[in-house]
Amino acid sequence: MTNFPVTPHINVQNEIGFGKTVLMPGDPLRAKFIAENFLENPVLVNNVRGVNGYTGYYKGVKVSVMASGMGMPAIGIYSHELFNFFDVENIIRVGSAGAIQENINLYDIVIGQGACTDSNYAAQFHLPGQFAPIASWDLVREAAAAAEKVGATYHVGNLSSSDVFYGDHIGVPEGLDSVYGLKKMGVMALEMEAAALYMNAARYGKRGLSICTVSDHILKGEATTAEERQNAFTTMMTVALDVAVAMENK
Repeated sequence: MTNFPVTPHINVQNEIGFGKTVLMPGDPLRAKFIAENFLENPVLVNNVRGVNGYTGYYKGVKVSVMASGMGMPAIGIYSHELFNFFDVENIIRVGSAGAIQENINLYDIVIGQGACTDSNYAAQFHLPGQFAPIASWDLVREAAAAAEKVGATYHVGNLSSSDVFYGDHIGVPEGLDSVYGLKKMGVMALEMEAAALYMNAARYGKRGLSICTVSDHILKGEATTAEERQNAFTTMMTVALDVAVAMENK
């Protein structure tokens, strides 16, 4: 038993609890990889529904990593509970994205300053018109600085968060396809979680950021393997952890 609340999706198993900053990969195996390879003395703090969460120390700072699952409904649930019930201040999504700009290549890092979306996630907030989901400037600034420090190739700009992985593009003329529309508007890459994270962070006065490694290029037809996506995106992980350290006293 611990003194932490129990939610439908999180049951903290150790008094260490969660750090001020939580890294959230989609894949539980990637969460395990980060905990075992980057954190000192990692402890399993949650495994409800196999969504493993760990807390340990990185450069002396308590940091947590927990899977979010795939898509905006999933990260919407976990970020809501972490922000509202476990005193988490910063959530940094660390995942993969599909590039749609010619100057972005496999393994480049994309830092999502904003996230447009085809989702209706914002409807729950009863807003007039449209809402522009944006990341925390503090997290964006620290992420860019950390990427510079490690010599990463990175890009800062807009992501597109979609509810659809297998889009039906059959019979749609190239110029009218949504991917090309996003490309001409300067969107860097496609993913499936950032917009919901940014909206939840805005609603609850917290901070959110999505840092992704380019796993495939939609227009060039290039892709990494599942094993590479699970284990090889270590530069992104280092950048996110360095952001957590920088934000500990802010």
